[in-house]
Amino acid sequence: MSIFAKIITREIPAKIVYEDDLCIAFHDINPAAPVHILLVPKKPIVSLDHAAPEDAPLLGYLLLKVAEIARKFGIAEKGYRVVTNIGPEGAQSVPHLHFHILGGRQMGGF
Repeated sequence: MSIFAKIITREIPAKIVYEDDLCIAFHDINPAAPVHILLVPKKPIVSLDHAAPEDAPLLGYLLLKVAEIARKFGIAEKGYRVVTNIGPEGAQSVPHLHFHILGGRQMGGF
C-alpha cells in the first residue's frame, strides 16, 4: 500500500485541503514552492502511463480540481505549475498517480 493510500485511509496524517469521493488534496511535506499541494485520486492508478481509457472521466475531473484548488489558494491569477512524475526516470517516488500544484513564486523554465 502506497503512502498516499495510507493518507486516504487515514493511517498516516496529512494537512488535507480538499476531499470528495474521487480524490483528496493535501499539503506536500517537502514543499518546493510557497504553495505545494498534492492532488491524488482515490482510485489506485500507478501513473498516467497506467491509466486506462475508462479513466478518462476521472482524469478530466482531476484536472478541473487542480484549477479549483489553484483558485482556492490564490495562485491562479499569476500562474502556477502542475506536474505529474511517471516512472523512475521521471522522478516518480510514490507509485500512485498524483499531481503537484505549485505556485506562489516565479517558476524556472525548462
